[in-house]
Amino acid sequence: MLKLLFYIFIGWLLYKLVFDFILPIYSSTKQIRRQMNDVQDRMHQAYREQQQQQQQQYYNNQAQQQSSNPSKPNSEKGDYIDFEEVK
Repeated sequence: MLKLLFYIFIGWLLYKLVFDFILPIYSSTKQIRRQMNDVQDRMHQAYREQQQQQQQQYYNNQAQQQSSNPSKPNSEKGDYIDFEEVK
């Protein structure tokens, strides 16, 4: 009879340990991992979008500079003054 009570007590302790301690920790760890992965995915996506925007801005600026500054002929350099050495 004492052995039976002991086994019932050990079974109850194992039940409490598994369902009140191990399962909640497992499920919360799983949930936290999922949330961390979601946040990380959002951060990677935001980073990629930012990189694309910067590249587009860079290419737009390059195109604007090329269109606003057509190649200038060399005649606009101004007058050339000969250098004379003074003694």
